[in-house]
Amino acid sequence: MGDYKSERLEKYVDDLAAKLPAPGGGSVVALVGALGVGLLSMVSNFTLGKEKYKQSEEEIKKILNRSEDLRERLTELVDEDIRVYGKVSSAYKLPRATDKEKEVRSQAIEKACKDALTVPMEVARCCTEGLNLARRLVEIGNVRLVSDVGVAAGLLEAALKGAEFNVNINLKVIEDRGFVEEKKKAIGSLVRDRLKIKDEILKKTEEKIENIT
Repeated sequence: MGDYKSERLEKYVDDLAAKLPAPGGGSVVALVGALGVGLLSMVSNFTLGKEKYKQSEEEIKKILNRSEDLRERLTELVDEDIRVYGKVSSAYKLPRATDKEKEVRSQAIEKACKDALTVPMEVARCCTEGLNLARRLVEIGNVRLVSDVGVAAGLLEAALKGAEFNVNINLKVIEDRGFVEEKKKAIGSLVRDRLKIKDEILKKTEEKIENIT
């Protein structure tokens, strides 16, 4: 478990649906984010080299390079989420028959949950950046693929919201109030404008589709 990058898609989906501790929502949002930025790469690739978009070629190249970096990172996070969740699950299985064991277990859970937060926070950061790339690509990308930019925006916004859910549920079991407030502030800053940006992209997508001749 925790090495789906080289597995068949069917294996991942079957394990997701099964009664298994992982994969779960954390890895799903990473995968959804990877699909979103993958669409941005596709649109960029179909824009480069076309005379109609020559004036935007350098910017498109930058978008493509960045979207590919994000795709690679989010794909890694699919498996990384499964690994960190395994540590959380192991911490919860520690014995708690004595006061000492309860204390050790509690500390282990706290540490594992803190460590696990790094994944959804990174997913959120990547998806926020991806949304901003889509915001520009919908303006300068190949209009024949503008619907794919709209799909990408929907996926990235959904993944960003899912990452926020995963951060917040982990924070519920962490006793370190300073840590909790810091992470709440951090995730809040990442998700604050997600709906505004997505709606802006979708509106522009619909306008461009309407005007295709």
